[in-house]
Amino acid sequence: MTRTLRDWVVLFLKGLTMGAADAVPGVSGGTVAFITGIYEELLNSIRAITPGALLTLVRQGPGAFWQQINGSFLLVLLSGILLSLVSFARLAVYLLEHHPALLWAFFFGLILASSVWMIRQIEGWNPRLLLAMLVGVMVAFKLTLITPAQAEITSLTVFLAGAIAICAMILPGISGSFILLLLGMYAPIMGAIKGLELAVLGLFVSGCAIGLLSFSHLLSWMFRHYRQVTLALLTGFMIGSLNRVWPWKYTSSYRIDRHGEPVPLQQDNVLPSNYEALTGQDALLWAAVGLMLLGAVLVYILEAKTPSAGDKR
Repeated sequence: MTRTLRDWVVLFLKGLTMGAADAVPGVSGGTVAFITGIYEELLNSIRAITPGALLTLVRQGPGAFWQQINGSFLLVLLSGILLSLVSFARLAVYLLEHHPALLWAFFFGLILASSVWMIRQIEGWNPRLLLAMLVGVMVAFKLTLITPAQAEITSLTVFLAGAIAICAMILPGISGSFILLLLGMYAPIMGAIKGLELAVLGLFVSGCAIGLLSFSHLLSWMFRHYRQVTLALLTGFMIGSLNRVWPWKYTSSYRIDRHGEPVPLQQDNVLPSNYEALTGQDALLWAAVGLMLLGAVLVYILEAKTPSAGDKR
């Protein structure tokens, strides 16, 4: 694929958006990749990084290797993702602490509109596709109900957290950050990103690389052989994840983290009116609705610039 300078800038911006999404528990960078039309190219590029590609490097040189793995695409996209993660980490933590309802509202609108867009991409609805979507809904919904753990921070747990979370990060609808939260690793990893703790980040990225190279082959195979079923399953993941990003939550119990700070343990979704009664705080209903609409509008702007998923064969 030949890209212009403008195309590369747009790709970098897509990477920034993916990184910002992945920084928030409950939101998936894979969702952004899908609605911006780069999902399958990303999977295929990652899948190309194999021992065979290394043989190409040895036998034909760096140029042939770079072309085989679609290196320019990966470099530009990953640069955007990493820059966004580093720069957005502080903002994400701040917003989750001080303005959670407004942050969740924006992503609720974005994911809801993305789900509608995904449903429109599925061709020839039948009972098998409906079942695949329902399975996706149930799996993602059940994940949102799991109580977060409190993990011991070791080299092994950091590495495994990277390997597991990256698989979720490239799945539309399943949040890698939320998986980190369930594993009890979200705060340590975000803290390492903010503090540029290179030893921790090196282990985490190593785990991500192993998990990504393995899982991308499975996803790519599913798209090649069971495209419509895979689309239906991923759509279900997105719909089920809406439970996690509902803006108004009431924290019914806390736990104390290793720094002695209270951390929400059990959160229940409530209506805006009940939120105000339970917490004594303003639900910011109209601001939240406005941000939901903004998230939805962003999806449709991206949709207008993106080829239909059904056209990517």
